[in-house]
Amino acid sequence: MNQKIEPNHFDALVIGAGFAGMYQLYCLREKLGLNVKVLETGDGVGGTWYWNRYPGARCDTESHAYCFTFDKDLYLGWEWSERYPEQPEIMRYMNYAADTLDLKKDIQFNTKVTSADWDETTNRWLLRTEQGAQYSATYLITAIGCLSAANVPDVPGRDDFKGDWYHTGLWPHAGVDFTGKRVGLIGTGSTGVQATPVIAEQAGHLTVFQRTPNYSVPARNKALTEEFKQEVKETADEIRFNMRQTTSGHPWGPEPRLAVETAPEERERIYQDAWDRGGLQFRAAFQDIMVDVAANETAAEFVTRKIREVVKDPETAGKLTAFDHGYSTKRPIIDSHYFEAFNRDNVELVDVKATPIEAITADGIVTTDGVEYPLDIIIFATGYDGVTGPLMRLNVTGQDGLALSDFWKDGPKTFLGLQVAGFPNMFTITGPGSPSVLTNMPVACEQHAEWITACIGHMREQGTDRVETSSTAMNTWGEKVQEAAEATLLYTAKSSWYLGANVPGKPRVFLPYAGGMDKYRQICTDVAANGYDGFAFSTAG
Repeated sequence: MNQKIEPNHFDALVIGAGFAGMYQLYCLREKLGLNVKVLETGDGVGGTWYWNRYPGARCDTESHAYCFTFDKDLYLGWEWSERYPEQPEIMRYMNYAADTLDLKKDIQFNTKVTSADWDETTNRWLLRTEQGAQYSATYLITAIGCLSAANVPDVPGRDDFKGDWYHTGLWPHAGVDFTGKRVGLIGTGSTGVQATPVIAEQAGHLTVFQRTPNYSVPARNKALTEEFKQEVKETADEIRFNMRQTTSGHPWGPEPRLAVETAPEERERIYQDAWDRGGLQFRAAFQDIMVDVAANETAAEFVTRKIREVVKDPETAGKLTAFDHGYSTKRPIIDSHYFEAFNRDNVELVDVKATPIEAITADGIVTTDGVEYPLDIIIFATGYDGVTGPLMRLNVTGQDGLALSDFWKDGPKTFLGLQVAGFPNMFTITGPGSPSVLTNMPVACEQHAEWITACIGHMREQGTDRVETSSTAMNTWGEKVQEAAEATLLYTAKSSWYLGANVPGKPRVFLPYAGGMDKYRQICTDVAANGYDGFAFSTAG
């Protein structure tokens, strides 16, 4: 006789213990006094940084902005060592925050959620885990990140490979020794760009398989000076305020000047200064780079020229700059000596747009021109099933047995990226239709966690226990998301994962809201101020 498994009951369940999940736990527990449990697949906090341990893994947001901002003491209590922190330092920071806020006591580690089902009779969510445990809660908040579902391509023969293969988003915690090995790296997005120069220094030979060339600007990473650290402390209030007011969620915004109205000599000087400073601020050199084709072309031309100056072999430089999109219309990349790596004798570039990968053999990779590249290790730097992938893989079922994966088969529908019609009491932090990946993620996570907390607090005050959005609200918001994308050049990059183009069969829908974090924050504030217009509240029973 099978023993009935009784679920563990909570007010709220949160899935994921990264920035979003940690702060959501803190808000619900400390501001509302709710009984909250976070379910986390890994054995520690960190979210995406727990899994992304590949060589060269580093944040592309400056360290003093890549952190929690809601508490000044927490902000001042941590001191970063580098301009752009490496994964180990980010993990140390995440543990510092979790310990300072006493969060770990309410996090269940090593717990992978395998399904989440809405129970209409009890007005609660029922979650099941890989270990067979069950959890029940009135509110379900997904904090699983936008880039957590690894996209491992199903290349013919992959399982026949006699060597080892890895995906950058699922990297072994023990690390990988490349000494003297023949390594093949597939993918030249952000992870591939970061990993290439590090692997090249250790490997016997590195073959980089490039499908789509990407622009990249030098990070100019460096150790932080004591003077800079002191300046951050003295201006902490200003930094934290600015991050919550800007379009990008960074403490800086685009310069109030137009590339198309700037004389060529002056424009060159401005670009050169930005190039020398390095980092993401290069795209903020002019405010029209992301909305005007002619302006974007000036930036693209400058970056292209700089890459060709770095790469010594003209043929290789030509492959690396054969762009099919405008500058920063795909996720902007900053690098530490990526292009310089192709000047090494042990690094080779293969253009798989010209000669696609045909198969993986026992001994390596074969391209359509019949060339076999002998390899000991294959690395898939092929990114993620972004934004929607993590949610689709949760096996979520809402009202009337509706599966989220079926509801979204033609593309995601949400209201504000926060909720889906037919899925009551479920909130999606940085879900599709929110700024998410187009902004500084900790800022986006904080805004959503605070809004969700206020919404649940509102429900408790009015004595309701059920909230759901409508199809009308979703459709109206979907139109606004599309309009915002089309008002920028982001929509022109048809190979972008912002459109789901990196995953075969995925609907081509622009996933994030491109209107800016500042505008989005105001929209969410106005919705709440107008009685949570677009949401309906009720009491079960």
